[in-house]
This record gives sequence, C-alpha cells and structure tokens, in this order.
Amino acid sequence: MWIRALPKHFLRLGLTILLGGLLGATLVRFAPGFGADERELDSRLSTQSIQVLRESHASQRNILGYYRGYLGGLLRGDLGISTSLERPVAELFAQRLPVTLRSVGMGVAGGWLLGFFLALPAGMFRWRNYEFLTASLSGLFLCLPAAVLGLAIVYAGGPAWVAIALVVFPRVFQYARNIFVQSSELPHVLAAHARGLRGVHIFIWHVLPNAAPLLLALGGISVSMAFGAAIPIEAISDHPGIGQLTWQAALSRDLPVLVNITLLITVITLAANSVSDLAGRALARQRP
Repeated sequence: MWIRALPKHFLRLGLTILLGGLLGATLVRFAPGFGADERELDSRLSTQSIQVLRESHASQRNILGYYRGYLGGLLRGDLGISTSLERPVAELFAQRLPVTLRSVGMGVAGGWLLGFFLALPAGMFRWRNYEFLTASLSGLFLCLPAAVLGLAIVYAGGPAWVAIALVVFPRVFQYARNIFVQSSELPHVLAAHARGLRGVHIFIWHVLPNAAPLLLALGGISVSMAFGAAIPIEAISDHPGIGQLTWQAALSRDLPVLVNITLLITVITLAANSVSDLAGRALARQRP
C-alpha cells in the first residue's frame, strides 16, 4: 500500500533538508566577497567600529560550527537574524512568504488551465494544424527564461503570477499532450475504437484514468518549478515576496536568510513531489 511508502518519503525529506541546508551554507561561505561588509567603506566609522563589524561575521566563517548552531536554533523555532536587514528571519518570512505562495498558487493554476486545456484537443482529435500551432507556442515560451518573462510582464503592467503561469504552461502542455497520445494507443483504447465508441467517450473513460497518475506526478514538479521561477520574477518585478528577499540577501551575502531560503525551497519541492507521488500511487491502485 501507498501508506508503507510514507516512512521512506519522510526519511528522504529529512536527509535532503539537512544536506540541502549545509550545501547552501557552504556555497555562500565560499562565494567571492563573503565576509565583506559595505558599511566598512563608510569614512565616518572609526577603526573600532569597523572591527566590530568584522567580528559580527566571525561566527559564520566556520561553516560546520555555524550550521550546527543554526540547526539547534531551528529546533527551538529560531531562524536567526538577518545580518543585512537586522530583523528576525522568521518575521521576514511571515511577511513575504504569503505573497510568494499566492503568486505561485495562481501561477500554477493558470499554467495548468492553459496547458491542460490546450493539450485536450491535441490528445482527443490529433489535428495536425492545431498540434503544429500549439507545439510552436509552447516551444516559444519554453525557450524564454523566467527572468525574461518577468521583465516582459513588468513592461506590460501585469501581475507576477502571469509570468509564473507562462513558465509552467509549456511543460504542462507538452507532458500532458504526450501522455494523452501514448494512452490513446493502448490496446484497450484501440479496442474501444474498434467497437465504434465515440472519441470523447473513449477519452473520458479510458484515456484520462490511465493518464491521471502521471498527471499527478507532474503536479508536484510544476509546484517546485513555479516556486523556482518566482524568485527571479519577483526580483525583477520588485514584487515584495521571497524572490525579492533572496536577491537582497544574495547581494549582501546574508547567510542566515540564504540558508533558510534554501531549506524552504527544498521543503516545498520535496513535499510537493512526495504528495503527488503518493496520490498517484493511491490512484493507480484504485484502477481496475
């Protein structure tokens, strides 16, 4: 049963979170310019003040020691203090995460609506001209980076979630279209055609049930994809979400913020993939 897979998913989630956080902290630690503080360039500061600024980064130089202390604070519900904004990271997340989650949710919904309903005629009727036009459209958006789409939406005066939807849409369309085509060529579907059943009836009762578990798996991937796209899109559009915070933290080498964002992205990605995988297994077992 799919319930037996839960311990494995939780174990994988925990190990990936630990390793992902350590890797993120290590990359930031060895990035060029780490430990440099632009406030040291202020000519009004005394030598003693500059020394205090440098000592404030001393605890972050030993990455293993810093990460061990960070995990201890995390168990107590303490995400640390942002070194650049001088505010608790938990407070920053409480303000910005709902904004990003709203954009991601609307972006995933919009991308799925557009991609799925464009894929339906391609899987049901197999019109050549229609397939050429939709494949060209999805291929065009597939080639455009998320940052470029975000910039285009900014110039057009649209919301950030539209750019996220345009990132999700081509993946959903191409994957769903391929699944529908492959499911339409299964033996029991061909037998239904031979018995004279209508195309729409065959698609609803024979093609969609076979494609549903695979589409659920795509749902988890699309959530992580949308969240990853939200970071450059929000940074470019100056949207007050996690993406803007990530950009600010990267510029200032704000280790506490970057480590927490790394863990956040890891948790959301693995949780979405695990839920879709378990739901797909449960749905597949219910099929006759």
